[in-house]
Amino acid sequence: MRSSHSSGHSSGQSTPEEQRLRTLVALRRVRDRMDREYAQPLDVEALARGVHMSAGHLSREFRTAYGESPYGYLMTRRIERATALLRRGDLSVTEVCFEVGCSSLGTFSTRFTELVGMSPSAFRRQAADAADATAGIPSCVAKQVTRPLRNRQAPFSLAAAVNGAVPVGEPQAR
Repeated sequence: MRSSHSSGHSSGQSTPEEQRLRTLVALRRVRDRMDREYAQPLDVEALARGVHMSAGHLSREFRTAYGESPYGYLMTRRIERATALLRRGDLSVTEVCFEVGCSSLGTFSTRFTELVGMSPSAFRRQAADAADATAGIPSCVAKQVTRPLRNRQAPFSLAAAVNGAVPVGEPQAR
C-alpha cells in the first residue's frame, strides 16, 4: 500500500520527527486506554503490546512525555476515582479498592495516602463531615476544591521535538 504523503525518503524510512509523532500518538492511545479501562487488570506489558512497543520503551517514553510512569498514571487515575466513590459514602474502603481495579488493599491504601495526604478511611470520614459543610455549594465546585492533585504533562515541548511545527492534537484558536 502506497501512502499519498511523500516524505522525500525513497527507502521508506521515516524522519526522527515522524517517528516522534508516531510515538506520541501511541502514548496518547495508551493514556486514553488507561483512562477508559482503569478498573480492569492492566499492566505495562499488555499496554506496550497494544501499541507494538517493549514495556521498557513504553515506560521511558511515557515518563518523558507525561512526567510519570504508566503505572503511576494508572494508580493516580484509580485514586481519583476512589475519592469520588469514598465521597459518596455507600461503599467500604475495601469495596472501593476492588471497584477501582486494585487487587491489594495495602498498595491501594499506601498510594492513596501518598496522593491525597490521608488514609482512605480518614478521607471517607472527612468527606462525610465535609458533606455537611459544603451543603448549598454545587457539587461540581465542591469536587474541584477537594480533588487530589496529580502530575500534569511534563515540561516537554512537542514543537521543539518536531523542529518548530505546531503541536499535533493541540486545540487551535478559532
